[in-house]
Amino acid sequence: MKIAEALNAAAARLAGMSDTPRLDAELLMAEAAGVSREQFLLSGAEGAVPAGFEALVQRRLAGEPVAYITGRRAFWSIELEVGPGALVPRPDSETLIEAALEHFGKAGPKTVLDLGTGPGTLLLATLDQWHQARGIGIDRSEEALDFARRNAERLGFGNRAAFRIGDWIDGLEERFDLVLCNPPYIDDTAELPRDVKEWEPHSALFAGTEGLDDYRRLAPMTGELLTEGGIACFEIGVGQEEAVRALFIAEGLKVRVKHDLGGRARCLIVER
Repeated sequence: MKIAEALNAAAARLAGMSDTPRLDAELLMAEAAGVSREQFLLSGAEGAVPAGFEALVQRRLAGEPVAYITGRRAFWSIELEVGPGALVPRPDSETLIEAALEHFGKAGPKTVLDLGTGPGTLLLATLDQWHQARGIGIDRSEEALDFARRNAERLGFGNRAAFRIGDWIDGLEERFDLVLCNPPYIDDTAELPRDVKEWEPHSALFAGTEGLDDYRRLAPMTGELLTEGGIACFEIGVGQEEAVRALFIAEGLKVRVKHDLGGRARCLIVER
């Protein structure tokens, strides 16, 4: 079978369990060939189908996320190592980086805090954006922090990024110019795709019957975290804007919203 035929066949098989079957097939083919997807597409998809391709397709058909199969996921301007125990970075979360860029411009923040950092997603993207910035990433999962530390070292940010195990800001005394947070915000009863529900860490996904449990804890903490002129950017789920906004306003904080590329309220920007 030629590569083009194998791709078409794999995409057809993956269509029943993936929203992006063709992209998945291309990423898996490139992984089997030992090249990036861009290199694979530029090559014209010539040559024999790599021997390992079918095994990768079978893993995807079993529900394993593509990012776990390949061991990496692109986010903003960086590529992150990911795997079981770490939340897979999503494009929606780039809205927080965009909000920070609009607020700080080229000057950027000097100090950054990433709460629930996972594999270092938001913190490391910020450090790549502003080379003078330093930051701390906090997470409750040592598995996730192992990924974060490796990512920081590989990207050359080991001297600017520190990672700590912790439950939000417990034991934290510093103030920061920029606070970033993608907390769990999914309703405990929500139906999720198989590759999310069966593979990604539930502690990074679910937050009570309304998906608001962690926002209720974070809102009273936020003001004390910020320097003068600083902002906090919180990712929110679809339909949560008013409920989450009210929690921060009740703490005397100023709140505005930034929409993602799909026009959905995705980022709450909080100021003292």
